Amino acid sequence: MIYLDHLTTTPPLPEVVDAMQPWLLAQFGAPAALHKLGLEARDAIDEARERLAKLVNATEPEEIIFTSSGTEAINHAVKGAALANRRFGSHIVTTGIEHPAVLGSIAWLESQGFSSTQVGVDGQGRVDPDALGQAMTDETVLVCLHHANHDLGTVQPVAEVAELTGTRGIPLFVDATANGGWLPIDVQQLGADLLALAPHRFYGPKGVGVLYKNRRARVEKLLHGGMQENEFRAGTENVAAIAGGGVAAEHAKAALGQRAAHAAKLQVRLLEGIRQAVEGVHLNGPEPGDERLPHQLSLSTGGVEGEGQALMLDMRGVAIASGAACTTRSMRLPPALRAIGRDADLAKGTTLWGIGRDTTEAEIDRAIESFAAVTARLRSMTPAQ
Repeated sequence: MIYLDHLTTTPPLPEVVDAMQPWLLAQFGAPAALHKLGLEARDAIDEARERLAKLVNATEPEEIIFTSSGTEAINHAVKGAALANRRFGSHIVTTGIEHPAVLGSIAWLESQGFSSTQVGVDGQGRVDPDALGQAMTDETVLVCLHHANHDLGTVQPVAEVAELTGTRGIPLFVDATANGGWLPIDVQQLGADLLALAPHRFYGPKGVGVLYKNRRARVEKLLHGGMQENEFRAGTENVAAIAGGGVAAEHAKAALGQRAAHAAKLQVRLLEGIRQAVEGVHLNGPEPGDERLPHQLSLSTGGVEGEGQALMLDMRGVAIASGAACTTRSMRLPPALRAIGRDADLAKGTTLWGIGRDTTEAEIDRAIESFAAVTARLRSMTPAQ
């Protein structure tokens, strides 16, 4: 299998699996317990917390909160920050191309009396910081923006936005689930008050998410009934997944430049190869470079449907995605494609490609050949218009 779906998830590193196993077997203690097994589990969580803090350059490890997933981390950040700051206002500013967990959380807040403004993006999926600034009012209590977009690969000017929110004293939540472990993240330079990560997207395990919350950020806790995670998130911690996530973070920090350079080189090879082999292919988002995720391609192909391309590629041993992981099965057009003005018929032919640290040039070349073959086959099956 040629796996080119690293945007959706990544295989855990062997070191990650090794780090997890003890906590699933002999060292099964609950972190809240005061006996030896419990204290060992607590130490493992503390070590992982330190590793995640270093990955994002948090001021102190206690600013890292472990959740069950990136989606839960986003929910905590968006709902929790809005509710905690409600006495100052009830308005939220975001874009229309955020992760469904962001937009879904805001939709729920609107049912509780909040209002929101969605700022548009340009044809490359980039938001104008000034437009976000103009959308802020005296009632705005939260601004939500992703660091990089899953569907388009576009890297956003987060630091510029943070200058505007910081001046007005408005909390800024940054969704970094798509780029964690692939782009440098420094919460001090970004100016993020809250930031979410998903370790399974950078060779960690599923079942753990990460929320960075600086000491100044006011966030209402959503889960009650326990004292875990510095009294912020109730529930017995998933020690094995947390330990694995910590190791993944350590490896990501050490290999970040090498991973990104390797992926970026293959990204160009893949894009150029497909453009030469298949007519009518359109790149969504910026051309490869600093304004795009180094391991992501979003391609819309005329005359076919992305679902069909993905399924036929799977039969040939090539795994890709045909849409965002949280919307693929719904067959809905991703909001990001609508936002950049992609024609609906062309958008149906969208595929997402995620290059990994172990992807080879030979695999890229085979994927290009397979993509050309399945596209030609699908077009031959489509009645002439």
